[in-house]
Amino acid sequence: MADGPHPRPKARFIVLEGIDGSGKSSQVAPLVEWLRGRGHAVVACRDPGATPAGDAIRQILLHREEIPLAPTTEMLLYMAARAQLVSALIAPALERGAWVVSDRYLPANIVYQGHAGALDPEVVRAVGGIATGGIAPDLVLLLDLDPAAATARMNRPLDRLESRGDQFRHRLRAGYLREAAAAPERFEIVDATADMATVGAQIRAAVARRLN
Repeated sequence: MADGPHPRPKARFIVLEGIDGSGKSSQVAPLVEWLRGRGHAVVACRDPGATPAGDAIRQILLHREEIPLAPTTEMLLYMAARAQLVSALIAPALERGAWVVSDRYLPANIVYQGHAGALDPEVVRAVGGIATGGIAPDLVLLLDLDPAAATARMNRPLDRLESRGDQFRHRLRAGYLREAAAAPERFEIVDATADMATVGAQIRAAVARRLN
């Protein structure tokens, strides 16, 4: 007798976070390739971005410095881009059983506009719950790096957020570590001081341990 239908593999949602220069964006493609090699359907995205609306909003947020943005305006633009990303890409991928790997998600706004910025982190978190439709990552990989080392790695023109200075970067790191300490069941701290291959190995080990 033929076997019945195989159960659909459980979808997983992984987010890479960290201060600018931590190397998180460079780790997305290797992680996706490794997951696909293990037989998973994987969708990769960046937040903000990955949709036409998100990419347009990203340009305003990061590269249109001639457009002044109040803190609340900045936060709501991020949330608008994320709402579209969730609706158009993340939710459908998870629904069909795919894994999703995102370069940033809601934790970034809680830290950037909340802990390190001018807004109450809990207000940002509450608005984020609306923008995400309650979809939260199964695992947040926090690439942790000293701000001075991160700054030294950014050998390129800086965007609007990256230009906010050393004190801002120190507040970012502290904010991320507070978020990780408050939710150890969701966050995994990865030492990002090593070379890319070593950090990638740490990431794969964390995913295998936490999600498989």
